[in-house]
Amino acid sequence: MANQTYSNAQLSALEKRFRTNLINSLTGFKSVALIGTQSTEGSTNLAIFSQIIHVGANPPLIGILFRPHTVARHTLENILATKHFSINHIRRDFVEKAHHTSARWEISEFEGTGLTPDYADDLLAPFVSEASVKVGLSYVEHHTLRCNETVFLVGEIQKIILPEYCVGSDGFIDLVKAETITCSGLDAYHQVASPVRFAYAKASQPVVTIDN
Repeated sequence: MANQTYSNAQLSALEKRFRTNLINSLTGFKSVALIGTQSTEGSTNLAIFSQIIHVGANPPLIGILFRPHTVARHTLENILATKHFSINHIRRDFVEKAHHTSARWEISEFEGTGLTPDYADDLLAPFVSEASVKVGLSYVEHHTLRCNETVFLVGEIQKIILPEYCVGSDGFIDLVKAETITCSGLDAYHQVASPVRFAYAKASQPVVTIDN
């Protein structure tokens, strides 16, 4: 089987859209979710993001990478203004609406796509009612990366809402039961199969599987 090889110089010479798709899908399957925010004037915003990563468990932190803040970035601006945002997992039954939030709407993406805003306690950011797994967060810090001017923002989890049947006795969340999808590249969405779990690895012992 022949391999395709790209040097750094060849990557730079590629057609822009081809290069963008290639590099965006190179890191493999990624988390994808809808981020809900609200402006200080009360206008809601909803945007699909795949640059979401675990930062730490104690304190419970999640990070988001934003494109350079050279144009209006309503999600980023709302978080910086109100200090609150939500992360909402996407299911297959509303993935088309979730993808549609990436369009340039003149109205709230909730209204434009038909998804339903929902609120909890004193969190200012709206959740997505249709989502099975919902996370409410407060702003912690953000940094602009010097290498490409993207913005990395960290939030601390304030509330988790998810079906009881998705949480195992050891705290593991079964995302298959939650019907959470994943993504690759910029526009490919995937449903996942049941996972294979392994116990903590030790060099002196064989690998042991964990029953889900």
